[in-house]
Amino acid sequence: MTLPRTHGLTPVGDGARLHWTALGHARGRPPVVLLHGGPGLPDYLGDLAPMVADLTRVHRYDQRGTGRSPWRGRHTLARHADDLAALLDAWDAPSAVLVGHSYGADLAARFCLRHPGRAAAVQFVCGPFTGDWRAGYRAERARRMSPRERERLVALEGMHRTGEQEVELLTLAWSTDHADPERGRSRAARAARLRRPVNWAMNAELGEQARRDPLDARLDELGRCLPARAAILAGARDPRPVSALEALARRLSLPLVQVGDAGHEPWLERPEAVRAHLRGFVRDAVTA
Repeated sequence: MTLPRTHGLTPVGDGARLHWTALGHARGRPPVVLLHGGPGLPDYLGDLAPMVADLTRVHRYDQRGTGRSPWRGRHTLARHADDLAALLDAWDAPSAVLVGHSYGADLAARFCLRHPGRAAAVQFVCGPFTGDWRAGYRAERARRMSPRERERLVALEGMHRTGEQEVELLTLAWSTDHADPERGRSRAARAARLRRPVNWAMNAELGEQARRDPLDARLDELGRCLPARAAILAGARDPRPVSALEALARRLSLPLVQVGDAGHEPWLERPEAVRAHLRGFVRDAVTA
């Protein structure tokens, strides 16, 4: 069955325009919105949309200043949450099932805090990471790299890079995200060429805001704002410590499913396991 595909460029009120695509029929149900990570990357969740698009319409979009969403200006976490609300209004969707990956999981959480009641359900994927998780992540990433790779990554991070050097940096940085190191390198190299240009200014601005206003300090509030259907999906071999997601799941009383032999993008390494879980979650959410 061929599903309809549409796209658009929606203004959101301050000069930014957000490029989006949609796959599938609305069917009178809340749509799914896929929230990509970064921050500062264009959308890369095209593999997830067909997994559930026969159940309800699935939207994806490039966050402002990335991909085909033109924007020059300062970024705020509140503005990014408001962008999603503006898109839901444009799509005539009072609520939606949010599926957020990595930074997209943080965005989904902050959307629930800022726009309570508009998330019909939330599926966090490999995030949001709270607590003291960064030291463990840096140590595991270093362990998965050779001394020469670590040295080269540090050198690239400190220089004004050419396009090819940017690809090299991203390949090194992302190669450890996968459970299989050999395939991980090839996947990272491919992603490094497709997920560009990276908006590093956006990455720095939102990272600094997240440090000033951490989700850790708002978890009780988040627990009150989350919809009844919310869950966490993790790659069991993500270099970011899964123990941080386990602690979050306990704190918020959320189910946590770990996908074995998969890293930070589990749908690339275990697509059928991710598909089965995601379909069950979305089916329950949109047919409730």
